Formats: sequence, C-alpha cells, structure tokens
Amino acid sequence: MIERIETNVDRAASALLAGAVGYAIYASLGSAFSQVQRTAGAAIAATFAYLLCRRALRFVATHRARRPIVIFDLRKIESEIEELVLTHRVAPDELLLTDAVSEELILTDADRLETPRQPLVDPLVLDDILAEMGPDARVVRLFDPKMMPSPGQLRSRIDNHLEKTPPTAGASDASQALADALAELRRSLR
Repeated sequence: MIERIETNVDRAASALLAGAVGYAIYASLGSAFSQVQRTAGAAIAATFAYLLCRRALRFVATHRARRPIVIFDLRKIESEIEELVLTHRVAPDELLLTDAVSEELILTDADRLETPRQPLVDPLVLDDILAEMGPDARVVRLFDPKMMPSPGQLRSRIDNHLEKTPPTAGASDASQALADALAELRRSLR
C-alpha cells in the first residue's frame, strides 16, 4: 500500500515537472515558430522531462540508505540517576537547586539595594477645584459655559456660512485644455 502511494506521488511529481518544462518550451519558442512546431517541441520536451524525472526518482527509491536501528542494552543504563539535592540555603526560606561553583556569584540580601521607605518628593495631587482662571493660567477649561456660544449665535454663524456665494464660474473646467494638449502631443509623436 505504501509503495503504491509513493509510486503515485512520484508519477505526480514527474508530471508536474513535465508540464512546467512543456509550458516553458512552448512559451520560449514564441512567435518564431508555427503553432504546430511549438506544440511538438513542448510535447517532446515534456515527455523527455517526465521520463528523466521518473528514472531519477526510481533510482533514489531503490538506493535508499537503510540504516540499522540500534537496539539498546537496558543493562548498560544506570539504574540510579544522580539527582539534584536541595542542600544550599540562599535565604532562610529558599533552597538552591544546583551545586554552587566557586566562580559563580550568588546574590544575597546584603547585595540588595535599599529602597527608601518614604518618597523623597510628595506626589502631585490634581484634585483642586478652580474657582476662577487667571488671565495667565495654563489650564484650559473645555466646554466652559461662559465661552460656549448661545444657540442663536450658532444659528447666525451657520446662516452666514451658507449665505456665502458659491465659487465663481471664472474657475473654468480645464478638461478641454487637457484634451487639446494631449491631441497636440499625439500629433507631434506621429
């Protein structure tokens, strides 16, 4: 069953290569040859590529390097595996899982940087309520009711905007000028 699948996969791979070679030959011959000559050349090249690929894949399949599977002798495997023992205490409640090497650096509590218990500067708290803003204030009040226009003012602004005259008709359509320029360019290229 597996051999049939492998054979069919080899045939499909050979056919794909043959199709690609045939198409490449057909396209490369271009208009230099007639349709019949291009088709015949592509068919010959595809057949040659198919046969060559099939033989190469058969050769590879028959000459596979078969490596023997090594059978392990279980008696040679040690019955007891050396385990890591939790022995070295780094801190009163911590254990080190590996042997300490003389070149290794182990951090202790003495190596820790002391963090100040009290912050050096009081935090900035922005919960103050402003009663009034001064003229040089940097704080901006969004949607300040004093600065918002009334509905009547908004209506007059909209009406003023809508009453403006549309753009003047003096800005002519440049499509005719563009068409004329393209026509002149075509005439000059001929």
